[in-house]
Amino acid sequence: MTEKPDEAPSLCRVYEDRFRIGAAVNPWTLAKQQALLRRHFNSLTAENEMKFERIHPLEDRYDFTAADALMAFAEEGGMAVRGHTLVWHNQTPAWVFKGPDGEPVDRTTLLGRMRSHIHAVVGRYKGRIYAWDAVNEAVADEGDDLLRESPWRSIAGDDYIGKAFEYAHEADPDCRLFYNDYNESFPAKREKIYRLVEELKRDNVPIHGVGMQAHWNLFSPGLDDIREAIERYASLGLEIHITELDMSVFAFEDRRTDLQRPTEEMQRLQEERYASVFALFREYAAYIKSVTFWGAADDYTWLDGFPVKGRKNWPFLFDELHRPKGAFWDVLP
Repeated sequence: MTEKPDEAPSLCRVYEDRFRIGAAVNPWTLAKQQALLRRHFNSLTAENEMKFERIHPLEDRYDFTAADALMAFAEEGGMAVRGHTLVWHNQTPAWVFKGPDGEPVDRTTLLGRMRSHIHAVVGRYKGRIYAWDAVNEAVADEGDDLLRESPWRSIAGDDYIGKAFEYAHEADPDCRLFYNDYNESFPAKREKIYRLVEELKRDNVPIHGVGMQAHWNLFSPGLDDIREAIERYASLGLEIHITELDMSVFAFEDRRTDLQRPTEEMQRLQEERYASVFALFREYAAYIKSVTFWGAADDYTWLDGFPVKGRKNWPFLFDELHRPKGAFWDVLP
């Protein structure tokens, strides 16, 4: 395609009657991708700037500088904000789990610190953030265990997950609260996520939705598995948000590092893949209320260098110059 960016329809306006179109951002992309973000996205998520380690690095220190800047950018542009994330086993500072003697704290202390953090963060943005990932990636990837091991679990017990939702609901009763995870469309993990969320609902935990991260590639997961996951989570009576969508041009086992550009075949497959998944999103728009890309354009993506160091990836609808790629046109209804 040769159309200039300003000749392309606004993606979020095209979809405004179905679901929000979001992008994960950071200080660099907020500076470099302003025009693109304001034109095509009506929801923003902080890539890292609202995580525990960034906002609350020390017990007696909060730093909302970057998060506040994101909020200001969004509100100046009339964009909604989706919060990410309150409780996670990763990117949480070590002090959270330790006492003055360096030993693990007890359950009461840890839950108190969790509640204090959640009330400070959610409370600061009360009424300004429409949804929070209250708990992120708590399900075990493999084996028979439902939950992954983490300091949250080992110190506070399995109900730390429900407590996170309770505390977030206390801080902002009108905010939608989500459980968010990856590999959410593969049957084995899908069923674990389903079981966890079903148990939370049974226990009257204030959970409103499931976040399907959707870090997918040209070949996996299968479209039937994605459909089954959407239907399975929707059967619980919850909203679904696609929270971290990108479409890697490499299969996970592909370790090539020599490509300077995606091949024509990669581009073709990416176009077909995006067309298929967005057709599915449209089909289930009664349940899917937000679709967020984990980035906006190919000049920045966390996939550069992951899982192969030094390798470029091109996972989005817009290229490095912020021009719509072929896949952009294929996702339009």
